[in-house]
Amino acid sequence: MSTIVTILGARPQFIKASVVSKALAQLRGDAFETVVHTGQHYDAGMSDVFFSELGMRPPKHHLGIHGGSHGAMTGRMLEGIEKILVDEKPAAVLIYGDTNSTLAGALAAAKLHIPIAHVEAGLRSFNMRMPEEINRIVADRLSRWLFTPTEAADVNLRREGVAADAIIRTGDVMFDVAREHGKRPAGPDGVLARLKLQGAPYILVTVHRAENTDDPARLKVIVEALLRLADRLPLVWPLHPRTRGVLAGSGDLDRLAARVHLIEPVGYFEMVQLEKNAAAIATDSGGVQKEAFFHGVPCVTLRDETEWTELIEAGWNRLAPPVSVDAVVAAVGAAVGSHGADIRPYGDGNAAQTIVGLLSRAVG
Repeated sequence: MSTIVTILGARPQFIKASVVSKALAQLRGDAFETVVHTGQHYDAGMSDVFFSELGMRPPKHHLGIHGGSHGAMTGRMLEGIEKILVDEKPAAVLIYGDTNSTLAGALAAAKLHIPIAHVEAGLRSFNMRMPEEINRIVADRLSRWLFTPTEAADVNLRREGVAADAIIRTGDVMFDVAREHGKRPAGPDGVLARLKLQGAPYILVTVHRAENTDDPARLKVIVEALLRLADRLPLVWPLHPRTRGVLAGSGDLDRLAARVHLIEPVGYFEMVQLEKNAAAIATDSGGVQKEAFFHGVPCVTLRDETEWTELIEAGWNRLAPPVSVDAVVAAVGAAVGSHGADIRPYGDGNAAQTIVGLLSRAVG
């Protein structure tokens, strides 16, 4: 029987893959998919917990590759994935999003002439300084099937000359996940109970992108803005291990710890609880922007641009580049209590079934 090799490496990819892998198993059985975990997110709180919580089988292959420069990391991943693909001889390779794992999977498959399916294709920030933008453009260019989440993604691909039959609008698999898991109730010993924030307004923060963490000026703006916002509402910040290290090195970790709830990375279900009960979310994550919308929570994106422009236009999200403390504070303050328009841009919650049906027919 034909097999599909799925390449994963980071938290958002585990979440997206959970619904697609489940649909694949229901249709064709567990043997139809082989999962490769590159190790890009290696902390147990950023990786292992998502597989167990979302009911995913442990990956068959774990490369354990993390750290180093973009080139070094991607090169090691490319070498490791290529060996697996030569051994597995899959009918197709399935990749997600815009990480270095995605790029390495696309390059390895393309060199071996294995057709590629890209979930969340067509997104563009139009900022070539972002590693993610380079990764997604290359992945799209190499893919046979481009599964797009929105009309805007379709438009981007058509503008770039992608063949019409390669562009397949599926909707967003993150919406599938939110529908399937988002209503799960919080337990009595959940994260909000531990923080003593049950029923209390608070602001949720996530910051991990290199454009912010590796730029001392931008990170300083974020830190000072959060310290000022902490005078208004409690702040909860699950710290990415890399971000924690940068803040410790800059001397800001202790200052923040005295005023902000700095917590370890949490699993998917606890993150959902933090998101859906927040008064507002400040983030530089693409996935968290959408999750905020799914839960009806206003969001402020701490970047110069976003791929999810429909959320800006509808008023659910607003951009606040971290170049001015006053501007970030004002944006987050304005977001608290706000609501956007009633829009449904991400499909009907059946993206995974659509993807699996097409792949199953295509690869036999």
